[in-house]
Amino acid sequence: MPLQTRACTVTTTGKMISSRLPPLPTIGEIIKLYKLRAKKQLSQNFLLDLRLTDKIVRHAGNLKNAYVCEVGPGPGGITRSILNTGIAELLVVEKDTRFIPGLQLLAEAAPGKMRIIHGDILTYKLERAFPKHFQNMWEGDPPNVHIIGNLPFSVSTPLIIKWLENIANRNGPFVFGRTQMTLTFQKEVAERLTASTGSRQRSRLSIMAQYLCNVKSCFTIPGRAFVPKPKVDVGVVHFVPLVQPQINQPFKLVEKVVRHTFSFKRKYCRRGVETLFPEAQRLQLTEQMLCIADVDPTLRPGELSITQFRALSDAYNQLCSENQNLFTYDFREELRQKKLLHKPNNQRNVR
Repeated sequence: MPLQTRACTVTTTGKMISSRLPPLPTIGEIIKLYKLRAKKQLSQNFLLDLRLTDKIVRHAGNLKNAYVCEVGPGPGGITRSILNTGIAELLVVEKDTRFIPGLQLLAEAAPGKMRIIHGDILTYKLERAFPKHFQNMWEGDPPNVHIIGNLPFSVSTPLIIKWLENIANRNGPFVFGRTQMTLTFQKEVAERLTASTGSRQRSRLSIMAQYLCNVKSCFTIPGRAFVPKPKVDVGVVHFVPLVQPQINQPFKLVEKVVRHTFSFKRKYCRRGVETLFPEAQRLQLTEQMLCIADVDPTLRPGELSITQFRALSDAYNQLCSENQNLFTYDFREELRQKKLLHKPNNQRNVR
């Protein structure tokens, strides 16, 4: 059903009166009106069922008088559901120019409630999105600021990694405090984000998200609910940043330890840990790191708990402080240099 939005006017007596605006075109009509087609190269899929968009927004929590940023609103399905919750202000960030006219219709239907940014969410400075006086102390309750979005598959993983780093550094959209996020992901990615220790889906994303956030799987949307229908289902995931991260090391150090450990997911964790160290010191430093961390080298990466990854990160940090340039060591670069040395001279000189 079309969105019904109330516009409020103040009378000379100071009383608020409300008037209902004319019904807006449905999302399907907007798509036809502006001849919108999902672009496969941008992994776009439209969600037209307002019952599902309402359900996504309900899982974000109480949005009354909240400040909300919606990522990639597209034709505006979730946008309509957000506007119906009594938010204070909605900021939408849309990269695709084709969707701007349809979003402007919604902005006109909710005067003073919606701002449209034509830009890329990967580069847009969300810390400037809302007034700073809505900032809460990190140790306090989450601020009345939310991020919501039906993310294109192509940007979902780099975007959540970027925001997790923002959480670790308390910058970007998290300058306001522990800003909550309610986002969609390809079902497989959603399962990785929420996977428990020892589960088949346990991955780098599981550790990176869970050491910084309370991560909750909300529900799954079948692929047939989207236009065009993707080959996979979609999972809705809710994130609340933790007051204290479960690993107290710099984000880039934790990410490096986790990434290397999972680089040989089906082998013992020792194999991935080895790639953190130069070949000349590999056996000695690997043994030392696992010994300091008190981690069984024959466990698979997916069997390691966040507590064990904390111990590994602490141990790696200690070794980096004792070994100059260790943190900047790149396993793949050493392999590349080794291969170059073994090439005949005539091949090495070819560019």
